[in-house]
Amino acid sequence: MKITSFNPLIVSADAASATKLFEELGFEKTHSKDSVNNDLNYTAVRMKDPNGFHVDITQSQVLHKDMTIIRMNVDDLEEAVALLEKHGFVNGNSGQQVETSSSKSQFMVSPSGFAINVVKHIRK
Repeated sequence: MKITSFNPLIVSADAASATKLFEELGFEKTHSKDSVNNDLNYTAVRMKDPNGFHVDITQSQVLHKDMTIIRMNVDDLEEAVALLEKHGFVNGNSGQQVETSSSKSQFMVSPSGFAINVVKHIRK
């Protein structure tokens, strides 16, 4: 398995405020995505600063407070999930995997409570 990117992901009911903060810190939007899938309705923004650092911000009305998660893009989702499970991680999304036209992802939570959203992009 190869990790292709690794950065923070902020999930918030008020993503606009978080996006504004990061814009003021020098980050610019590089990509955005709206999706309705598996009863999951979200808007995601990818941002990058002049030094090459990334942060992703996702709008979600499901949460009562913001969450900071690690986003890990990989070339083999199943292998990454199996490795995390070997270390005690469990699927934090009721056992489901999220699939869109451009990616598959699985939200994994460690025994101590930190989370990694493992993402595999679908290349067309």
